[in-house]
Amino acid sequence: MCLAVPGRIIAIRSDSEPRMGTVDFGGVRKEVCLAILPEAAPGDYVVVHVGFALSLLDEEEARETLKLLESMNGDTREAITPPEDTP
Repeated sequence: MCLAVPGRIIAIRSDSEPRMGTVDFGGVRKEVCLAILPEAAPGDYVVVHVGFALSLLDEEEARETLKLLESMNGDTREAITPPEDTP
C-alpha cells in the first residue's frame, strides 16, 4: 500500500542540491526532497510520498486529509514514522 501524507514546509535549505526542506507532519519533522516543486516555499502545505514532495495543496485540504488519517489510524505520526525495529 502506498501512502502520501500532507505536511507543512518549515524551512528550505539553500545549500543543497537537490532542493531539500524540513516538513512538519503534525509534530514529526522530516527532511523532504522539494526538487519536483521549485515554487514551494516555507508555510506551504505539500503532499509527501517516500521523502518526495509531489504536489502543493491548500491548508484546508491538508487539515481535512490529516483529520481523515487520524480517524483511520488514531495518530498520523504512526503513519509516517517506521517502527524502531524496521531495518
